[in-house]
Amino acid sequence: MGMTMAIITTPRLTLSPFEPADWPFFRSLREDPAIMRFMAAIAPEKETRRLFALRLAEPHLFVIRQHDDETPLGDIGLRISEHHPEEADIGYTIVPQAQGKGFASEALRAVCEYAFARAGVKAINAYVLADNGGSVRVLEKAGFVRTQVLEQAYEINGEWFDDWVYRLELMPSATK
Repeated sequence: MGMTMAIITTPRLTLSPFEPADWPFFRSLREDPAIMRFMAAIAPEKETRRLFALRLAEPHLFVIRQHDDETPLGDIGLRISEHHPEEADIGYTIVPQAQGKGFASEALRAVCEYAFARAGVKAINAYVLADNGGSVRVLEKAGFVRTQVLEQAYEINGEWFDDWVYRLELMPSATK
């Protein structure tokens, strides 16, 4: 089944599929302690390359850029469940120097709209560490509701964190 790779635009951003040229950006993301402290231990480069290869092959994964600027600001991805195609997980990363400018919120809203309108998704889940206040605010602002607290469920570098599960459901709209 050939998926045509989508490009999503918002007032400030262009979200486009990963390309081989995005490797240095992806690598810098996965090797940045400020980013990875809420995601995972920093892996050897070989493992990062393997992840990048998967990124290139998957639909619904996007690099975030401002219009007319080649510099990536982050990435955002939607993983649709094989067993429950109406459910998807979403995750995103914004580079530290671009944080606090509303880019994550803008990208998140656009990808949620895309998921509901074009990918047949009815519910989107997001997993975020309790300590990641910035990301929690982004999700709540976008209308995500916390549905679960997984206590001490996630381990990074020998430290255990609470993992919070957020969910956004497609509202049956009466107005369309």
